Amino acid sequence: MLESIKDPRDVRAIPAERLPQLATEIRQFLVEKVSATGGHLGPNLGVVELSIALHRVFRSPSDMIIWDTGHQSYVHKILTGRSTAFDSLRQENGLSGYPSRSESDHDLVENSHASTALSYADGLAKAWEQRGILGEQHVVAVIGDGALTGGMAWEALNNIAASSRPLVIVVNDNARSYSPTIGGLAHHLASLRTAPSYEKVIGWGKRVLNRTPVVGRPIYDALHGMKKGVKDVVAPQGMFEDLGLKYIGPVDGHNQADLEFALSLARDFNGPVIVHAITHKGHGYAPAEMDEADRFHGVGVIDPDTGKPLTSSGPTWTRAFSDELVAIGHDRSDVVAITAAMLGPTGLDAFAESFPDRIFDVGIAEQHAATSAAGLAYGGMHPVVALYATFLNRAFDQILMDCALHRAGVTFVLDRAGVTGDDGASHNGVWDMSMLQIVPDLVIAAPRDASTLRRALRESVDIADSPSVIRFSKGALPDPVHAIAEDRGVDILALHGNAEVCIVAVGAFARLGLDIAEGIRAQGIGVQVLDPRWVKPIPVALLDRAQDSNLVIVLEDGIRVGGVGAAISQGLRDRNNDVPVRNFGTPLAFLDHAKRAAILHSVGLNSQDITRFITEWMAQRNGAHSLHGEQAPSDYLK
Repeated sequence: MLESIKDPRDVRAIPAERLPQLATEIRQFLVEKVSATGGHLGPNLGVVELSIALHRVFRSPSDMIIWDTGHQSYVHKILTGRSTAFDSLRQENGLSGYPSRSESDHDLVENSHASTALSYADGLAKAWEQRGILGEQHVVAVIGDGALTGGMAWEALNNIAASSRPLVIVVNDNARSYSPTIGGLAHHLASLRTAPSYEKVIGWGKRVLNRTPVVGRPIYDALHGMKKGVKDVVAPQGMFEDLGLKYIGPVDGHNQADLEFALSLARDFNGPVIVHAITHKGHGYAPAEMDEADRFHGVGVIDPDTGKPLTSSGPTWTRAFSDELVAIGHDRSDVVAITAAMLGPTGLDAFAESFPDRIFDVGIAEQHAATSAAGLAYGGMHPVVALYATFLNRAFDQILMDCALHRAGVTFVLDRAGVTGDDGASHNGVWDMSMLQIVPDLVIAAPRDASTLRRALRESVDIADSPSVIRFSKGALPDPVHAIAEDRGVDILALHGNAEVCIVAVGAFARLGLDIAEGIRAQGIGVQVLDPRWVKPIPVALLDRAQDSNLVIVLEDGIRVGGVGAAISQGLRDRNNDVPVRNFGTPLAFLDHAKRAAILHSVGLNSQDITRFITEWMAQRNGAHSLHGEQAPSDYLK
């Protein structure tokens, strides 16, 4: 049956009694394809019936379905005619792991950051209202319970509820983000699932709603019966309806008929409606259902029958950080940790197990995480906030104004920094070193291996009067790279001859720097390789050593514009030194999904291209000097 689906119209043509067979085929297809390529398996297994129902009730792309954190859009892709491309899922030039505007008219947005769908939907509904087509065409936003912990989602709800514009919000409630969803909202959704008694609802209101800003007291008053009869108070949908949103549910998210009925009611209601669907992450696939950690949220290449990885991974950056933080926790009782709904993926699970009273999961709320961390610092603690590098972008204002302005001693640990690859443009963590260069007093460390990571973490938690950032790559730890000497905090990794060329190798690019040095050394060019370890501010020792070179090469796993290379160049100009600086980093562009190595090679971050550049530049420079006494033309460095 799956092979016959080329378009959502084919889904709508399937008799209702055959839909369970379609769901079974889709799950088998997902397990087969995703186990071969890796990807987000658990979330998609949980939304099979929901995706089918959405495409039977609504007419995509005339009706627009917007997926929050689009890793749950694989079934949507299958139903919109992209099943034949799944062998290339997350591969170079293949199918994206998220919605993609370039792939299909059925995809409106491709940002994979959470809690954004309701804002997109609100804006689209306003635009269609202005054009007079809202009502003829429907806007549907699908958001998970985990994403509803993000403040941006509630900002959007506040605006949506204040209007009468038709808009359907589907809450895909599986009680999880990466791991079980936490917080007051999670408690409320749990009460909706279980049809609680009056006393339980009131108890929840006392504990949680009074802590909810602005709307907390009105909602609690309503629940407590001040404005409603007892019958209405017991109705669990009160929280949403008091915001001005009609509520349908809870609905069994794996019952096709119930889903279609609920979605049809929502579609035909002339106003904003929430459809609350209860689903099970990993549904229908035993290995995922039995995985209590994250229900196979994201997997690598696995055995489709057992769910076991086909390749064993060695020590990782994440685990090295995790182990060292636990060791620090034993030494220092003031060190606490904050996660934004990613306890396991960021390596804070071990700290939580050792120190359960010193871990705070704030949900998908990076802005709150940063400012809450500042408050912890004001109170005499040293918080360590662990995030994926790409998600730090969401908290820039809080880092600038709430942490740095107040000189709060907060450590931000950025996992998956630099090019990450498979998950595409929105997951590459290439922005932080450029973005944070403009934050006064903040310091940044870029360790090159496990030992420098441990050292940087120890140093960072000793900083009490400014925020600090530690960034490291995705995946396996590289082999140790030992310094041959140290100059005022700068590690010297190699020194050959008179050091005509100075290579500054940032973080994970230490080995690349050494490979390049060997290549140009073979051409008779003197070279030194430096690892500053702390890349903001630029160490004085690095500038001292670089200014005596003929050419400075900077290798950084981030965008070149405004990054470490730019800071070194500015530092040398401030000394009235005009030594040429060539920055090798990622371009100012959104990089398509591919393996990390392939992306780095394509943007020129490889030993062969950079060695060739240096040898040709030095040859041209030396030739110019011998003929005219001039340096190489400046446009050669562009």
